[in-house]
Amino acid sequence: MTQASQSEPIVVWLRDDLRVDDNPALAEAADSGRPVVPLVVLDEESDGVRSLGGAAKWWLHHSLERFGRDLADKGAPLILRRGKASDHVVDIVESTGATTLLMNRRYDQASRAVDDAVEQALGGDVEVQRFTANILHDPDKVRTKAGGWYKVYTPFWKNLAEHDPRDPIDPPEKLAALDDQPRSDRLEDWGLLPTNPDWSGGIADFWEVGEAAAHERFEEFCDEWLDDYPDGRDRPGDDATSRMSPHLRWGEISPYRLWHTAEAYANRRKTIPGDALKTFKKELVWRDFNYHLLHNFGPLATQNYNDRFDAFPWRSAKTELRAWQKGLTGYPIVDAGMRQLWECGWMHNRVRMIVGSFLTKDLLIDWREGERWFWDTLVDGDIASNTAQWQWIGGSGADAQPYFRVFNPVTQSQRFDGDGDYIRRFVPELADLPDKALHAPWEADADTLAEAGVELGKTYPKPIVDHGTARKRALDAYGEVKG
Repeated sequence: MTQASQSEPIVVWLRDDLRVDDNPALAEAADSGRPVVPLVVLDEESDGVRSLGGAAKWWLHHSLERFGRDLADKGAPLILRRGKASDHVVDIVESTGATTLLMNRRYDQASRAVDDAVEQALGGDVEVQRFTANILHDPDKVRTKAGGWYKVYTPFWKNLAEHDPRDPIDPPEKLAALDDQPRSDRLEDWGLLPTNPDWSGGIADFWEVGEAAAHERFEEFCDEWLDDYPDGRDRPGDDATSRMSPHLRWGEISPYRLWHTAEAYANRRKTIPGDALKTFKKELVWRDFNYHLLHNFGPLATQNYNDRFDAFPWRSAKTELRAWQKGLTGYPIVDAGMRQLWECGWMHNRVRMIVGSFLTKDLLIDWREGERWFWDTLVDGDIASNTAQWQWIGGSGADAQPYFRVFNPVTQSQRFDGDGDYIRRFVPELADLPDKALHAPWEADADTLAEAGVELGKTYPKPIVDHGTARKRALDAYGEVKG
């Protein structure tokens, strides 16, 4: 930063980076010794900014609650404002007499436009700095040998795998505070929590929110499951994934911290195979790739990445869409996933692929319908990953494989939930079926169903579509646009 008086405040504008550890903008402000004004603006009014879904609002409330306490413990209270960022950030800077604004970069079109507008509104009298904090590799700095951007993951990974990301930055010991604090909203007045009814009980039971919880969970993952990660991550009935996605989405933990912590565990404990560590690192880089796509193809959330799909014959099928949303398709693994989503605000990644394929291929419903439902129900609803993954499974995304990737929900269920633990947890009406009948109950004989208390069409739905017939329909539709 340029030389400034030690009395001149610094505003740190925080967004999806609600942590004190490895937060470059916050660390830079703390190191200056100047008064720090941490600011969060809930902006759902600026042009193009997408309003948060219900599950995301629940998480944000609790994350801000904990982050505010952490900042106060360091010495500087968190300031909350709601409305257009360009109004409130400028107001805070001017009212406090701040001469510096620090923030961590965002990568979607709307957010970048907001950040640019704020910097422009402040003019040359206020120093503005942006830092790379929430992904491992800045999209502007990752280029192919020809100078373009990557459109396929594998060469993207091969390029970045050659170098370790930077080391994480330790949290500041203390933050200097202003004597006269600016006005702050009360978090409770934002109304982020559900009421009448409060549907968040299952989410609250499933998650611990906040920076401390993120670190604790990741240490547990490295201790117990990292060594089996290549296989364990595909078993939805086991608690064998890191479950870092919501913590990353809200910036409660940094990908740099995850990368180097996992590496430290592997170096210290020789029982962790190199393949397990590599697989975990590839997942972090896959997340970066989604942001790479978002940054370079801005309308990723609304437009087909592959424009041939602009002519794809998606069906309007409201009844079937609703059955999918409710977890009443008649396919147990699909229904288990959709019910886990509703109950926990999250879904196992393997099952996300299965339910996504079912919606876009078996039901031939536009991937955007699925993306919108996930956006409203996921606590980890990430503008890059949610969108890119839906386009990937729908066939319109950045993918070396064509549309004909059609997941068979029965064989996927048998392979990855063979003992039925996942299905029995979320589809309890099928719990008494034997393993052999659990994955495709419509194929079971009448005695088996009766003994388990299952009556198809009454206690559990019959399949809303025949997979074999639906697969052929999907491939025929693909044939119309493949060129």
